Amino acid sequence: MKVKNIKVGIKSLEDSLNEFVLTWKKLEKGEKVKRHEAVYFENIDALRAVLTDKRLEVLRAIRKHKPGSIYELAKILGRDLKNVNDDVKLLADLGFVKLEKIKTDRKRTVPTVDYGKITLEIGI
Repeated sequence: MKVKNIKVGIKSLEDSLNEFVLTWKKLEKGEKVKRHEAVYFENIDALRAVLTDKRLEVLRAIRKHKPGSIYELAKILGRDLKNVNDDVKLLADLGFVKLEKIKTDRKRTVPTVDYGKITLEIGI
């Protein structure tokens, strides 16, 4: 089985804006634009602020245990539900976690991680 990756990179705001402008111009001309998915941060400190040890632990637990809810995930991690919920929501907003709302006996939000590796790319 091939391990799916999520790409994380460091890219300045200027570089991101320049890339956006080039992409926009290609689209205006009707040219095809290669789609690539990645999460970029402006600097390594911003990356470190998001991918903390606790949040990496959350990602690993979701992948390994496949919890049926965020409450179940908090129990697995032995952490406070509110803190786990905040971490999961941030990771979901950035594309590291997918959330699915389901209704069984009550409403639940099921977190999933569909990749096995985070690849870091730093341009110089």
